Amino acid sequence: MPAPLPHEHLPSVPALVVESDDIQDGERLSDLHVFNDWGMTGQNVSPQLRWSGAPEGTRSYAVTCYDPDAPTGSGFWHWVLFDLPASVTELPAGAGSAPDFKGLPDGAVHARNDYGVKAFGGAAPPPGPAHRYVFTVHALGVDKLGVDSDASPAVVGFNITANTLARGHLVPVYGV
Repeated sequence: MPAPLPHEHLPSVPALVVESDDIQDGERLSDLHVFNDWGMTGQNVSPQLRWSGAPEGTRSYAVTCYDPDAPTGSGFWHWVLFDLPASVTELPAGAGSAPDFKGLPDGAVHARNDYGVKAFGGAAPPPGPAHRYVFTVHALGVDKLGVDSDASPAVVGFNITANTLARGHLVPVYGV
């Protein structure tokens, strides 16, 4: 039985609509969004994302990508981005990709992912069944999350959950 998705154990909140020109629920990630290391030869580009339906009181957003199927006992964080201004409702492809972060708004903060870098890190599962990659956009009721880029994904996630007004996600898959 697959591991639960991270949002399945969180408090219920209204849903955001999250869409992408690059990724779709249940569809295989392209090599564009696969890691370029650890034996993988992808391009490591964060996908284009857009969202709508944020409730009144939304003051900022966070975007995360998590693999609940990673053989770690705690999943694997591929992307932890927060303090996106409430006026931002779309990120272009590559906004989370180092070193350029093209299209990333001023003030946005990357926390270190489980690869150990402050950027998007693409899919890189071990051989076996496909893994799920949960891209989530969180509408937050605070301007700033109150943590810095050195906070662990778990600490950032705790603060995201404590301030979430709404969330939505896309869950593509990838396996080798």
